[in-house]
Amino acid sequence: MLNNASPMTSSAPSTSYIASVDLMRGLVIVLMALDHVRGFFTEADFSSTDLSRTDWALFLTRWITHLCAPTFVFLAGTSAFLSAARGMDHRQLAGRLFYRGLWLVILEVTVVRFSWYFNLDYSQMSLQVIWALGWSMVVLSALSYLPLWAIASIGAVMIFGHNLLDGLDDIWLEEFQTAEDRLEWQGWLLSVLHIQRYPVIYPLIPWIGVMATGYAFGPVMQWPLTVRRKAALGWGILLIAAFVILRTYNSYGDPSPWSPQETTLFTLLSFVNTTKYPPSLLYLLMTLGLMFILLSAFEQAHGAQRAIGRFFITFGRVPLFFYLLHLYVIHVLALIVAYGMSGNLYSSSSQFPSWWGFGLPVVYLIWIGVVMLFYPVCRWFAAVKSRHKGRRWTPYI
Repeated sequence: MLNNASPMTSSAPSTSYIASVDLMRGLVIVLMALDHVRGFFTEADFSSTDLSRTDWALFLTRWITHLCAPTFVFLAGTSAFLSAARGMDHRQLAGRLFYRGLWLVILEVTVVRFSWYFNLDYSQMSLQVIWALGWSMVVLSALSYLPLWAIASIGAVMIFGHNLLDGLDDIWLEEFQTAEDRLEWQGWLLSVLHIQRYPVIYPLIPWIGVMATGYAFGPVMQWPLTVRRKAALGWGILLIAAFVILRTYNSYGDPSPWSPQETTLFTLLSFVNTTKYPPSLLYLLMTLGLMFILLSAFEQAHGAQRAIGRFFITFGRVPLFFYLLHLYVIHVLALIVAYGMSGNLYSSSSQFPSWWGFGLPVVYLIWIGVVMLFYPVCRWFAAVKSRHKGRRWTPYI
């Protein structure tokens, strides 16, 4: 990962690499849809990872979707490196990252925000994963001029060191929650960078570091198939091992320690119940380790050409298109079902009554239905993008 090769001088990645990464992206975008269906349709009125109230099935339904955001951010960095390897110079790469990043931020505060709230009341706002992706790309546009070892070092410092700020977070939060000047720029800057405070759901550190390390990992994905498969598997095992060791001792890497529970199963759930907002070191070790192991499996010769592989690859080639549309479809579907059940016409899911919601079997059926509904649409749009490859708009959706 610390290879000093420039993307502008490296050879282009192979087709199998493209297929495996598209498959990985497709898997996590489909899992993300599960999380959003759960959010709109579940009967649980509490956090799915609250061990005092949840059950194992609900917990794991939420937990498996933790894979999504780290994978997207990391592979966005890797894809940026490999896009440059196809013939861009530094200026072209930086320009594409900068403008795509700003475009994503604009989408977050317009199209994505409206899909969650169905209103124009901007006192309701959640700056989430598209926001973090966008600003991480803007920062990477500047970092891309540095040597790969420097980019990797900056990313690693953010990932491994940001939990040192946890105590500082508590001090600043207490001060800015009580002081009359709590809206001064210092408080907002800290919120944007490292504290989850409304409306910032995804503070930018360490997401910027995750994308930077993904970019630095790019040269590995240009190695021969067998070598890069072993490299991905090795990184996955290393990260999972580091997670287990650090988590066992509850010494560093997550502000919420695990603890023994009434059953062995719930003790295990406590062990893997790490902090996402902002993503702790242990959260990232756990999820990125799993990502590397899956990526290694997807690199199996001809594996990505199987029917199930082609299914996920379709979604992986148009992830932003799917992301933007599926939120609207899920929200509208929830309003239709609520109207059918109550006879009341709600303008947003936030108005649903306390009785609203379904158990996990229904949630999973709706999720499968939504994914199957979108499959032909995404297949069509992937073909459109392929026919217009190289056009100015294709990198932006």
